[in-house]
Amino acid sequence: MKILVLNGSPKRENSDTMHITRAFLDGMKEAAPQDIHIVNIIDRHIEFCTGCFTCKRNGGECIHDDDMKALLSEVMESDLLLLSFPLYAYGMPAPLKAFIDRTMPLSSMAMKKQGDRYVHVGQADFSHLRYMMICGCGFPNSKQNFEPAAAQFRLMFPDRHTIITVPENPMFNAHEATEVTTPRLALVRQAGKQYAVTGGIEDDLLAEICSPMIPEEMYAEICNRKM
Repeated sequence: MKILVLNGSPKRENSDTMHITRAFLDGMKEAAPQDIHIVNIIDRHIEFCTGCFTCKRNGGECIHDDDMKALLSEVMESDLLLLSFPLYAYGMPAPLKAFIDRTMPLSSMAMKKQGDRYVHVGQADFSHLRYMMICGCGFPNSKQNFEPAAAQFRLMFPDRHTIITVPENPMFNAHEATEVTTPRLALVRQAGKQYAVTGGIEDDLLAEICSPMIPEEMYAEICNRKM
């Protein structure tokens, strides 16, 4: 499988969330060889979308001459698009959001009804693509936290998507927390292997991965002591 990983964290490879993503990819590689390319979005030149819609009227050509054309080409050549990012203000970090905004060339101005909503008609065939979101955050709670980012992801990619959200994310970069993070990463590797084989993750396994690693109150107390 050809996998394009867009790392939305400004911390690049030191991202807390990338610990989860790397474990998932390791699990996929246990099942079968994978062609994986990880892109740190912060290092790419991506101008902000101006909303001019030129790309939607001229066959997908954007007014900006930057790295997006090459990135979109790689997206179209991939089998799995994996967005890995920390939660910023209940959404994705600005550099990754800039990338998402600049995917406009993939669709036209024409609209069609899909279910109970309208969407733009595609200018390219990306029916082969699968989509994954791996998101971590520093809060201890899973509820009332990830919902806006997950809802946006589902609306952007309504088909063939998988979402992994993990609270208490900074623990993955804390050596003293390995007693609880090591078993959690083992579950993530198991999920990666399962995904590579079946194209999905069992509900019980996904729920366990997305749950707090230690009691919420304990985590908050530890974080407050370190302030």
